Amino acid sequence: MKKFAALMLALALAIAAIGCSAPADQNQDKPANTNAGQTDPAPANTDAGQTDATPTDDNKKPYRVAMVTDTGGINDQSFNASAWAGLQRAQEELGCEVKYFESKTDADYAPNLETAVDEGYDLILCIGFLMADTLKEVAANYPDQTFAIVDNSSVGDNVIGVNFATEQCSYLVGVAAATMTQTNNVGFVIGMVSPVMNTFGYGFYAGVRDTNPDCQIQCYNANSFGDAAGGKAATINMYTNGADVVYHAAGATGLGVIEAGKEQGKLVIGVDQDQSSLAPEAVLTSAVKRVDNGVFALCKDGVEGKLTLGSDVNYDITSGAVDVSPTDTLMSDECKAAVAAAKEKILSGEIKVPATTEAFDAAYGSDYYTLDD
Repeated sequence: MKKFAALMLALALAIAAIGCSAPADQNQDKPANTNAGQTDPAPANTDAGQTDATPTDDNKKPYRVAMVTDTGGINDQSFNASAWAGLQRAQEELGCEVKYFESKTDADYAPNLETAVDEGYDLILCIGFLMADTLKEVAANYPDQTFAIVDNSSVGDNVIGVNFATEQCSYLVGVAAATMTQTNNVGFVIGMVSPVMNTFGYGFYAGVRDTNPDCQIQCYNANSFGDAAGGKAATINMYTNGADVVYHAAGATGLGVIEAGKEQGKLVIGVDQDQSSLAPEAVLTSAVKRVDNGVFALCKDGVEGKLTLGSDVNYDITSGAVDVSPTDTLMSDECKAAVAAAKEKILSGEIKVPATTEAFDAAYGSDYYTLDD
């Protein structure tokens, strides 16, 4: 009996030992606590709520702006280039999506505008008064599309006009030319005759006359904003006939004017942008028109929903939108002082630069500036 009891006790102990060892063996196959629970907990805070959160400014759809150049092209180092610089600034500072459509001829205006509309841009800019007639037709066909045109008044209820008092900066470079000339003979190359372009001429002629009444002015109408060769030939001819300073308001045609000054060792005056970098030894100054700032302001208003359609925005010297370029290395002290004095008189209202044929003729006579005949 004792033997049987001892046997049963041994059997019970063996069974207990087996029961205790089985869980230990199973746990050996599981990973340690370093991975325990990693699959189930919520993600870390760096990712929390990204899918469902209210979109931030970075997640909003960008405001999309396109510009259509005139025939001067994007590389005119002047008008169109300045507008593009404004769009690039809008891209950098406002997050706008920007693009340009380049027009080789005026026949490209309509298809470029149509393409921009088809591509869904929020704002479409026309760079230059030459596009006004085409824009008027296109805008009428797309009344829900927002357009703007530089250097022209609004041509539709969905169009904004952007204008600059270019007669004021042209007056200042006229003062500079009349002060710096050694021959009492200067020149003016205009890209095309129109009410807008004549403001450059009125200002320049007025500045020359008020500063140096004995100074003669030669003029040339290139009838193109993209004829650099013609601009160069005309300028060389002016130099041959006694001019020693030539001002251009001619877009890419003016690149030839600057080239002529560089080759002939004479002075030239640039336009729209500070063009001294094109020929530091020849560019006396430039009549600066801040198209870039005007374009940027349009984009900013568009982003903020503040555009006023069917209206005009007008910029002048009081806002710094027109002025002479800061580069004055080639100016004499007398020239610098004369330009500064003239600017102060324009700002104060003592000098009112004529911007129309009627105003100019009343002040200087109808035989002085003849390009508007």
